[in-house]
Amino acid sequence: EVQLVESGGGLVQAGGSLRLSCAGSGFTFDDYVIGWFRQAPGKEREGVSCISNRDSSTYYADSVKGRFTISSDNAKNTVYLQMNSLKPEDTAVYYCAAVASVHLVPWALYDYWGQGTQVTVSS
Repeated sequence: EVQLVESGGGLVQAGGSLRLSCAGSGFTFDDYVIGWFRQAPGKEREGVSCISNRDSSTYYADSVKGRFTISSDNAKNTVYLQMNSLKPEDTAVYYCAAVASVHLVPWALYDYWGQGTQVTVSS
């Protein structure tokens, strides 16, 4: 059974940093792409960043490019999202998700989800 567990959310002031973790189990980590999504109150869920655990290719949404960094530690079956220069508009529940693929895929194809972790950025 594929399981994803996020951690690392919290409350931070604007300009601060947080690092989110997504620990995976129940699947062959190298054969999956892991993505980070977020959903703010009253807004649709949006894809933020993703990484292929096979070739380490990455993608970032324009809204976070240059501020967020995604990385993977395949030995620990964990993907990280380092978030710097946080803004109040980054406030959301952040989810990690997985899809069985060695290449990056469209956001709609992710089919395994974690429970989410709250990130709140105060102004």
